Amino acid sequence: MSVSKLEILYEDNHHLVVNKPGGLLVQGDRTKRTTLLEHAKDYLRVTYRKPGKVFLGLVHRIDRPSSGVVLLARTSKAASRLSAQFRERTIRKTYWVLVEGKIEPSSGRMEDHLLRRNYRSEVSTEGKKAALAYECQPLANASDDLSFVEIQLETGRHHQIRVQFSHRGHPVLGDDRYGATRAFEPGCIALHARTLVFQHIVSGEEISITAPVPKGFPASASED
Repeated sequence: MSVSKLEILYEDNHHLVVNKPGGLLVQGDRTKRTTLLEHAKDYLRVTYRKPGKVFLGLVHRIDRPSSGVVLLARTSKAASRLSAQFRERTIRKTYWVLVEGKIEPSSGRMEDHLLRRNYRSEVSTEGKKAALAYECQPLANASDDLSFVEIQLETGRHHQIRVQFSHRGHPVLGDDRYGATRAFEPGCIALHARTLVFQHIVSGEEISITAPVPKGFPASASED
């Protein structure tokens, strides 16, 4: 990904919000692959002609194979205040997901306890509480054995959406780590961080950012 192809959703002196493509790491790991954070720093360096190192605070992450909204902090003050919003759960997150099978009931709430073991998570009474609310959306091809779901995330556990739906027999498309039998786009899973709502760290204004629909989602997932 070049700097020119980095999709900026919102930017000011304190915040930078980008649309992460599926398959791209947010932060570096043992694989040494290029990351979203590196691309975003390059964007700021080139755009504002900044010499040397560029500060960019990472206040949350989304999984490598998923896509969507990622909020970054351009100042240390923003990093501290945005991190506090995540800890206090005042930030609201909406996800879109395609899962295998028809979900019944078509709306409701899932609550489990998830335990993280290395690079996986599992439902366990020893784990931490994980909760979300969901509502199935209409699909153009109703006969297809899958569900298009909108999720309001209440907690932010490791692989939470992927594990909670897989545990109920509805793995995310493309997510063979958690039992998927159907593919999605190469290197990606059908999990999209659609909307993020946060408070501006200076004005206190509520900022709502929505990421465009990624390739591979159904026609019914049209732009509002």
